[in-house]
Amino acid sequence: MSVMNVRRRLIPAAAAASLGLGALTACSSDSAATGNTDKFDVVASFYPMAFLAEQIGGDHANVTSLTEPGQEPHDLEISTQQRAQLEEADAALYLKGLQPAVDKAFDQTGIETKIDAATLTHLEDHGTGGHSHEGEEGHSEEDEHGRDPHVWLDPVKYAEIAQGVGKAFEKADPDHAADYKKNTEALVTKLKGLDGDFENGLKDTKSKVFFTNHAAFGYLAERYGLTQEAISGVDPDSEPSGARVRELQQEAKADGVTTVFYETLVSDKTAKTLARDANLKTDVLDPIEGITDKSRGDDYVQVMEANLKALQTALGAK
Repeated sequence: MSVMNVRRRLIPAAAAASLGLGALTACSSDSAATGNTDKFDVVASFYPMAFLAEQIGGDHANVTSLTEPGQEPHDLEISTQQRAQLEEADAALYLKGLQPAVDKAFDQTGIETKIDAATLTHLEDHGTGGHSHEGEEGHSEEDEHGRDPHVWLDPVKYAEIAQGVGKAFEKADPDHAADYKKNTEALVTKLKGLDGDFENGLKDTKSKVFFTNHAAFGYLAERYGLTQEAISGVDPDSEPSGARVRELQQEAKADGVTTVFYETLVSDKTAKTLARDANLKTDVLDPIEGITDKSRGDDYVQVMEANLKALQTALGAK
């Protein structure tokens, strides 16, 4: 499985206010601000991890992401400068299995507090999504590295990770444990609300099948009773076979699919070609691997709300 590139992201103050968590420390792109500050210095691997660190850390945390906004996350390489920055941090937050270069760098660093989000919830193998994957149980050892990393797109699992991160922050920086606990509870409440919005908003739809550019939405589909059919696999850069394209064209007719979703950080060429050939619409379904000026929102929650609206339209929500 390929990995995700991710970039440093500064969360706007408006986003913090919308979550009711107060002012956030900027997710710095200044290497001098990475460590040795008077705050709890956290290095996050990419945007979904940085978002958690900022929301939970609040005023006490100085959060730096290794991945720039707008960089497609699967192929991040760690620079010598970034490796040096890691040694100055108080904590590292990452999702093991998503970015091999990050995994290697974090394994080699002497940071005392290393938080692997993959250990805070259960990862599954969703393949390319679709009907043939429903009810699969058990995986061979070689499949272990093929577990779907896009766990943050399920608000329930993301909340589980948030709770684990909060506990880790409390332990690593006990002087501010009460604030970390309070911030974590506020974020989990917000994510539970988001889960409720998705559950209610997708409960009654004409179709349950949606097409995506790559298989990023397996957890979301599983959570809300939908079926994801991906043009590519988990790797957004892979090219689909002609047989796969023909299969999707046939399935669009059989399942009442109206829309092919594409992303803001990868090429939309294949998705738009399929849509044209199958006489389907196109729209954006954002895997939220990074926030840019093309994102439909300023933070994770806002973009997820935009994703819900896009799904409701495409699936014919009643």
